[in-house]
Amino acid sequence: MGTSGILLIIGVAAAAGLYAWYASIIARRNKVQEALSSVDVHLNQRHDLIPNIVQLAARFMDHERSLLTDVTRLREEARNTPATTTDAGKRFALEGELSQRVGQLLGRLEAYPELKSDRPLIEAQQTWTETEAQITAARRFYNAAVNQLNNAVQIFPGQLIAAIAGVKSMPLFEAPEAARTAPTVDAILGRRP
Repeated sequence: MGTSGILLIIGVAAAAGLYAWYASIIARRNKVQEALSSVDVHLNQRHDLIPNIVQLAARFMDHERSLLTDVTRLREEARNTPATTTDAGKRFALEGELSQRVGQLLGRLEAYPELKSDRPLIEAQQTWTETEAQITAARRFYNAAVNQLNNAVQIFPGQLIAAIAGVKSMPLFEAPEAARTAPTVDAILGRRP
């Protein structure tokens, strides 16, 4: 076998390796899109639950109108922000703020004894808790998929292959800054310390 034969074998091996890496990056990008879709499904379930909670709370909480308005506004903004790989960071920020405000609303509902025994509200809170657990699981799946994609895209020669394929790093679905600190009872109930 001559030099040209060896060069041909090396060239074919290099091309096969590059193709395998390309296919791996595309498969990881698709896994991220699948995970993002799963998160979106659970977030939409949460969005569907919010009007019920707001409607139940509105019967008893006239003085909490601004909180109810904030929750409704954030729900619409989040719902109207597409769950795409390009808008994921913006959507995640809105969802974090929405989750925080609904958490405040649910905390404030605890201050109303007549609501603590309201069957529809109890069921709505249980459904909320279940939905949040599903969102948490979907976030873990999404973050794992993003981590694999980001590693493949950021390590050489993945950077070059990803640039050619138009694949970019994705943001992780992180907890909002406010969720990283333990809330105080006064903050949950909307009281000034």
